[in-house]
Amino acid sequence: MANVVGEACIDVLDRACMNECPVDCIYIGDRMAYIHPTECIDCGGCELACPAEAIYYEDDVPAEQQRFVVENARFFSEPLPGRTEPLGLPGGATALGPVGVDPDFVREYRR
Repeated sequence: MANVVGEACIDVLDRACMNECPVDCIYIGDRMAYIHPTECIDCGGCELACPAEAIYYEDDVPAEQQRFVVENARFFSEPLPGRTEPLGLPGGATALGPVGVDPDFVREYRR
């Protein structure tokens, strides 16, 4: 995984990051965006475009937000609430559209 979306994205969903992503690897849940860990090419465009400063290179995620590394990957690797199959490798966020759900940790997250 190259880039990770952290806590500051929850309930913001500005989508400026999506406009900068050349490989269309930023997907929308219900409360936040998620970067596909294998589709991301680590160009850094999303990090620079994010007005909430919510995107980090994986090695730079603050210690108190390490759980978001797990949750970003879980968004694609495990079935989300109400779904029977994981998203896996969807092949682009634009074609898939908003997913509309988050992993339980993000769905229930309170600041």
